[in-house]
Amino acid sequence: MTVRVVLADDQALVRAGFRVLLDTEDGFEVCGEARDGGEAVELARATHPDVVVMDVRMPGVDGLEATRRITADEDLAEVKVLVLTTFDIDEYVYEALRAGASGFLLKDTEPVELLRALRVVAAGDSLLAPTVTRRLIAEFVGRPENRRVDNTAVRQVTDREREVLALVAGGLSNDEIAAHLVISTATARTHVSRIMTKVGARDRAQLVVLAYESGLVTPGR
Repeated sequence: MTVRVVLADDQALVRAGFRVLLDTEDGFEVCGEARDGGEAVELARATHPDVVVMDVRMPGVDGLEATRRITADEDLAEVKVLVLTTFDIDEYVYEALRAGASGFLLKDTEPVELLRALRVVAAGDSLLAPTVTRRLIAEFVGRPENRRVDNTAVRQVTDREREVLALVAGGLSNDEIAAHLVISTATARTHVSRIMTKVGARDRAQLVVLAYESGLVTPGR
């Protein structure tokens, strides 16, 4: 499988560096480069890549708004967004995860980790470093002005699914959830899929945010 990628960053040198890395690695194809979020959305619609590598801080249409537009477009349902940031505690990244980004990476990530991340996200999984993601979400959900406690979505899930959702928020994989609850991996996967359908989540990243914002999981616990 060839992973098709759009690179969105306002710095030409950053885009050039990523392009060289991907052009020299088997299994990757760069569909195009965007200097801002508006161009990223246009390229996504024109080329339907597997992943858009999205810088969050760009002039004009920033990466956050571009992520919203891509994830809200039904024609781009298969396009994943991988957010790049300089800071691991970044409110833009938190909002991007809420908007439907499949994960994030720091810009100083080693090249091999970027390649792995692209493969993971293209395969339909979320890229969530549990400790960083929990810290990020706890930081912003913990602020009074950012609390969005709405249990409407969570009330639709069963007690067992609540258990599974809490474990997803803890960063556990399907295999780890299965071991923890003494169920099969296939059953764990089915639970996660059903929860996503019930709450209208695009991927596991949004499930993590939902678990914190609904109060099912409390920051710091």
